[in-house]
Amino acid sequence: MSRLCILTPAPDYWENWSLPKAHYARLLGPDIAFRSWTEPGDLAEFDLVLPLLAWGYQRDVPGWFALLDRLEAEGLPLANPARVLRWNSDKAYLAELSAAGVATVPTLIRESMSDAALASAREILESPRLVVKPPISGGADGTYLIGPSDPLPAEAVGQRMLVQPFLPAISEDGEYSLFYFGSAYSHAISKHPAEGDFRVQEQFGGVERGIDAPADARALAEAALAATNRLLGCGPLAYARIDMVRDGEGAFRLMELELIEPSLFLQFAKDEGALFADAVRAEIHPNR
Repeated sequence: MSRLCILTPAPDYWENWSLPKAHYARLLGPDIAFRSWTEPGDLAEFDLVLPLLAWGYQRDVPGWFALLDRLEAEGLPLANPARVLRWNSDKAYLAELSAAGVATVPTLIRESMSDAALASAREILESPRLVVKPPISGGADGTYLIGPSDPLPAEAVGQRMLVQPFLPAISEDGEYSLFYFGSAYSHAISKHPAEGDFRVQEQFGGVERGIDAPADARALAEAALAATNRLLGCGPLAYARIDMVRDGEGAFRLMELELIEPSLFLQFAKDEGALFADAVRAEIHPNR
């Protein structure tokens, strides 16, 4: 029987991961191992390592990249591949996807954020409200919604930051997430922030709903995956979550391409996650 390991949050990273853990154990077998990504130990015994619950890596970026370097150097089987995980860790990839023709939320990266850089971004993006967050981020850590007269938060001053226009559709229509396993479409959800907030994560009161993905949402998701393959030569990926939102004209724009540790919301999949399990098993090479 193949042995699988899923990397989990650091011991001091609090977020409830019991539901996805239960899904993975149900789909991949009771012998699956769960090890903290910060102290995974010897992984050579496993036929496949998946960082599906490596939440909080943005709080120890050197440690995260050191782990990827180690896994790559040891030739350990990893899904998705280490080069994909490394590229996807920094949201500067949005600029690459935009240059490749993918419709993305307009994004600026400022190497040292300041009030002057904020004012310049307002002019360039022609948006009175801006979202400012670290390029290496997750779970809305360090993410701010800044109004037209709001100052730059002290925590962001001097930091490398990503700046995007706030798109009101996030509150009105929600954020859409589409899920692909082994390049095959599985399911979709919309995520909605709590009243008065802009963050869609559950820990901030966000809620999810299962939906049928609109055709133009699927077209954008598949364009993003195809562009990623052209850029990285990675082929079909075991799993991918594509987050998007409508712009002022109603067209979908890519917010994030989640290839590392996305919540997969398998409770909304019509097949209860069977396609995901098949994609994971397809990554296992018995003659390794």
